[in-house]
Amino acid sequence: MDKFKIRGGKRLHGTVRISGAKNSALPAMAAALLTSEPVTLHNIPKVRDIITMSKLLAFMSARVSAHEIPAESYTIETKSMNDAVAPYELVKTMRASILTLGPAIARSGVAHVSLPGGCAIGARPVDLHLAALEKMGARIATEHGYIQASVPNGGRLKGAHIVFEKITVTGTENILMAATLAEGETILENAAREPEITDLIHLLRKMGAVIHGEDTSTLRVRGVEKLHGATHSVIPDRIEAGTFLIAGAITDGELTITDCNPGHLGALLAKLGTDGVSVERLEPSTLRVHAAKRLVGSDVTTEEYPGFATDIQAQYMALATQAEGTSVITETIFENRFLHASEMMRMGANISIDGRRAVVHGPAKLSGTTVQASDLRASAGLVLAALVAEGETLIERVYHIDRGYEAIVEKLQALGADIERLHATGS
Repeated sequence: MDKFKIRGGKRLHGTVRISGAKNSALPAMAAALLTSEPVTLHNIPKVRDIITMSKLLAFMSARVSAHEIPAESYTIETKSMNDAVAPYELVKTMRASILTLGPAIARSGVAHVSLPGGCAIGARPVDLHLAALEKMGARIATEHGYIQASVPNGGRLKGAHIVFEKITVTGTENILMAATLAEGETILENAAREPEITDLIHLLRKMGAVIHGEDTSTLRVRGVEKLHGATHSVIPDRIEAGTFLIAGAITDGELTITDCNPGHLGALLAKLGTDGVSVERLEPSTLRVHAAKRLVGSDVTTEEYPGFATDIQAQYMALATQAEGTSVITETIFENRFLHASEMMRMGANISIDGRRAVVHGPAKLSGTTVQASDLRASAGLVLAALVAEGETLIERVYHIDRGYEAIVEKLQALGADIERLHATGS
């Protein structure tokens, strides 16, 4: 497996362009199953999860066209569907595969989707998805690791009033897509409000869906008999943008971050301001982060959007190791999302874990060593820690970071980081 070798101590300077959002591109690709007409998507990030989704859609009888793989633009055309099987071999590394369930059963009345794999950051049960589909008239069974879903007598799903027990992003997306072709009106309460969901709504409307309530926790969908093709550009990746903001801050650098959406970064920008980091808005889609005169620790709690994103928690922990004082980081979304803390401690960080709370005392003098990435965002946190560590750090299992960050090595090299990819023997 590939590794990253990073020699710390370089201040980052320059300009970095933010790629399209993986977490917006994946549901948009799944939405293409809802119609027999072509759906063209732009600003797609060149990351491993997109390649996996492309293979999955092709297996489900979609024609996935691009000038190259990976690409920034894809055209997906699903003239007809097979029995809508999403096999374990294709989905075991990517939990977003569950997003094919709603479109498949809405379009063809049947779906067989493997229970997904992905990062080892805790339980993300699909029970909420399944309960909602059952309320819409689907018959659901789980056998041999697969979800078997069907609509009785070859009919359509029925509109329903669904109240999610807890906020679920993929659950909201899945049922939102299923509802577009259901008979009657579907109301989703306690729905997630992430920008990626609003982006999906914009695509579905272009395809002919009737949806009201974006940016709120209540969505109303009036089902239609048929959707048509559309062209859509996905939003910038707010997590990548946040990662580079922290990269500039942690290295005492000065970075200009282009093609981002500052409106999606409110909670992080507010927290960085509290910590002494100056972020300047140059243009509607451009930010500049300056080195902090004095970086101070503060507390943060992860929350559903518009709160502080769990996907930026590991990166913020790396920053907290370099701040003066104590930072208490509380993780409320995933129960196993502090796996990176033990690796940072091996580098010299002063961190103690108490359940869902991590207490970070700084500033700590980090030193390079060999560490292992446990998930996508943990990988990014370890890269940031390595950028300020003394000496050389080897990060193993970087296939995690390749799932969600486009050209991360090349982007950091262009900013002055001393980082290289060591390819596995024989690769």
